[in-house]
Formats: sequence, structure tokens, C-alpha cells
Amino acid sequence: MHTNYPKMYRIRQRFDRSAIADIPKAVRDEFARGDFAGKVRPGERVAVAVGSRGINRLATIVAAMVECLRDIGLQPFIVPSMGSHGGASAAGQEDVLKHLGISEATVNAPVVSNMDVISLGRIENGADVFVSRDIAEADHVVVVNRVKPHTAFRSDVESGLCKMLTVGCGKHLGALNMHKFGLGASIKPAARVMLDRLPVLCGLAIVENSLDVAHTFRIARAEEFIDVDRELLELAKRLLPRIPVEQLDVLIVNEMGKNISGGGIDPNVIGFWRREGGPRTPDYRTLILLDITEQSQGNAVGIGMADLTTRRVMDKLDLKATYTNALTTGIWAAVRLPIALESERAALDAALAHVTDVSRVRMARILNSLMLEHLWVTREVVEELRADKSIEVDETPIPIVFDADGRMLPFDMPASEEHGK
Repeated sequence: MHTNYPKMYRIRQRFDRSAIADIPKAVRDEFARGDFAGKVRPGERVAVAVGSRGINRLATIVAAMVECLRDIGLQPFIVPSMGSHGGASAAGQEDVLKHLGISEATVNAPVVSNMDVISLGRIENGADVFVSRDIAEADHVVVVNRVKPHTAFRSDVESGLCKMLTVGCGKHLGALNMHKFGLGASIKPAARVMLDRLPVLCGLAIVENSLDVAHTFRIARAEEFIDVDRELLELAKRLLPRIPVEQLDVLIVNEMGKNISGGGIDPNVIGFWRREGGPRTPDYRTLILLDITEQSQGNAVGIGMADLTTRRVMDKLDLKATYTNALTTGIWAAVRLPIALESERAALDAALAHVTDVSRVRMARILNSLMLEHLWVTREVVEELRADKSIEVDETPIPIVFDADGRMLPFDMPASEEHGK
């Protein structure tokens, strides 16, 4: 057992804090730009597609959209649009939304969840395009989703309105087909088929800032989905938070989860090589995972990107939900299991055992791959970051301390600087 653990130091990255102050007003203002009242008839039903991502204040955003739709005479209902998440079951997907704060009580619209789909045809590469029957039978469709870099492929259109349509709204079968033929090659042609054959009224595209707070809302008419996704992806890339160093001996990740990233731990942050192979950039040589979020409900897709974890984490896994997600995407590496040791202390000891000089270890600890304003680093990393004017260093050393069960105690987080405030 190691006894002389290195001290750590809290650093703060100065991110762009530009954000939307009044969420409901911003949604109403964007919706008004679409001038949709003349395109609908009172009493018509509108399916609002909502996914499984942990978008900040998602319930407030969806409730504001529901209110806008009711104001023009429509009858909205929520359709869980998350491909195979929630164990690919109707009850599981409704439960995922409930854990994200979405229910009839919170958004003033019923949640209608089942896994039935219909086919809309086939695109040129051979992929069948499926859509939820509830969505197909609605008089109108509205999509609500965040635009950001995807965790498994690169294109000019990645996560956003089009992916919500083609993967999320396709339920399990639709998601399976899109992944089978390659998301990068399938999303845009499949979206064109769906936009042509479904009564899509609009989409609300969301971009969050580096603090996981709404930065931009954009209403897109059906014909604008691809262009809006493409434009906002560039903004999202500029705002994506990252760890400010390229080389670490050890990276400690407090938690992973589907509400944090579609990949559980965002490979855009920790390195695509951990999922897809290729150049080790950034190169964080040993990754220790300490926990899985409650909102993930045991879906541990992405755990394969960790090297070391604990038995306590493994006990939280819902293997059926995890494997269903992986079998749908075909990304087997995402669910390969790391070495699970008896405690967090044992995991850290194992990582440090492979560092030549522990007194000079390059180590960082983060809350998760989304919340990166505050992180903790060893002295070797501090010295590298001193010249960076966008980073504040707290010179107070913080010892690594474990409780009686070998769990690493949390580090300080100033109350006045809580994430996203």
C-alpha cells in the first residue's frame, strides 16, 4: 500500500460564461420566429421528441416548448426518443426521462412510450429508416436536442436534430440500423427521408457553453435541420471544455454516465484512441473511474475506456442495459471491463506503482468529462500551466485522503463557484 501520496492543487479554467438567463422567454422568442400558428389547426396532436442526454434544465426547456405549442392550439405529448437506451423497453425509456425530470407533472404533457416502429424506406447505402409509430401517427413532430461533437465519429453533422430524428426517434431498431451502416454516412440521407415523409413542424437546437449551461437556442424549420446542425456544431466545438494538458500519468474521473456523455466518458476529452485506436492524443496513460451516475441507471457504456475501477462500481452495472446499448452501436470496446480492485485506494496504488518517480507524477482529478471548470492536479502539472493566463491556480496543497473503506474523500468546491452557476 502506498503511503506518501502526492499533494494536489485546485485549478480553475476561465471559460466563456455567456449564457441564456431566462430559459422560458428565450424558448418563446425563438418559437415566435418560426411563425407556426398559420401552419397548424387547433386540436392537432404534436409529438415532442425528447432524448436521454442530461441537458441542463431540460425539464424547463421542454415545459416552455410545450407551452408554446399549446398557445397555438396544439395538443403536445412527449415521446422518449433515445434509440436503445433504457434497456430498449418502453418502461425503461419512460423511466430514463423521469430521472431527467421529464414527466407529465413537470412539463404539462403526457409521456407516451412504446417501442413500436414503422419503416420509411431505405437510403442509398442500404440502411432501413425506422421511426416511432407514435411519432409517425402524430399530426406534427417537434424535436428537442443538444448539438455537440459526437463521441464515435466525425462529420459536418454529428449530434443534434438530425441524429435525434434518425437514431433517437427510430427507437431500438432504427438506432441499430443507423449504427450498422455507419452514423457518419447515414445520418444526413436518413434525415432527409424522415424530413420529407414526416410532418416535422420544427426542432429546437440547443448549444451549451463550457459550463454545461444553455448558451444558444435555435428554432429550425424542417428544411433547415441539416444547415442548423452544421452551423451550431462549429459553435459547440469552440465551447467544448477540455483538460488543459496533453500528457498525464494518471487521470482520476469521479463519475461517468449517459447523462454526462453519450459515450459515458466523452472521448473528445480523454482521447478517441481509448475507443477507436489511433494516435494517443491526449495521452492520459492510466484512467481510474470512481463512480457511475444515478441517472445512468446502470448503463455503463463507456466503462471500457477506463483502465482501473472498483468492485463497488461494478456492482452498479446493469449488464442488460449496458450490453443492449453496445449491441445496438456495435462499439464493443465501449463495454470491455476494466480491472476492478477492492477499493479506490487500491486502484490509485496500482496506477502509481507504474510511475517511475511518484514525487513528480503528472496526475489530475476531474468531476467528470463534462464539468471541467475546476480540476485538481499535481505540482508537475501546475508548473506547466503557470504561463496560461486563462487558468487560476490555488496554491493551497490538498492531501489525498481515504476513509476507512478506502474511498477517496472529495476535494473542495467553493460554494460561490459551483458548476453552472
